[in-house]
Amino acid sequence: MRNYLECGRVNNTHGVKGALRAEHWCDDEDVFLSLEKVYIEKDGGYTEYKVASSAPHGSAILLTLEGVDSLDAAVPLKGRTLYCRREDVPLPEGSRFITDLIGLPVIHADTGETIGELADVINRGASDIYVIKKSDGTEALVPAVPEFIVSVDDDAVRIRPIEGLL
Repeated sequence: MRNYLECGRVNNTHGVKGALRAEHWCDDEDVFLSLEKVYIEKDGGYTEYKVASSAPHGSAILLTLEGVDSLDAAVPLKGRTLYCRREDVPLPEGSRFITDLIGLPVIHADTGETIGELADVINRGASDIYVIKKSDGTEALVPAVPEFIVSVDDDAVRIRPIEGLL
């Protein structure tokens, strides 16, 4: 498990006082807005920035960081991925971070057969969709709903597919 999780990206600067326009990659905008610190990866390490303010601005987030108080200081951050520490994000009981699911083996709950591995999770609409890279190299899309997903553990995702799903 990684200690730092991707939570957004700086898309542009905003004004001349160092404000940033960022997009969030959290399930909920409020999670991003609650962060007191964000981190930017550099040379294999993470530089901490205290969040001075953050607020919704259309489809983006306006973000000001302590120490970034001019356009010159903000420009180098354009296009950079923002990270947060795992322990700084509230996670509801029984929930998991998507990054922890990627790469888990996907197993047929009834037969024990390994179907493949979880390659991605797509967040669209009413439920997530699991992208499974099957053992034969093809991909299958499985809705992450109780009708198909039996369990998600630290060691595997167990599914009960209907005929034709895979």
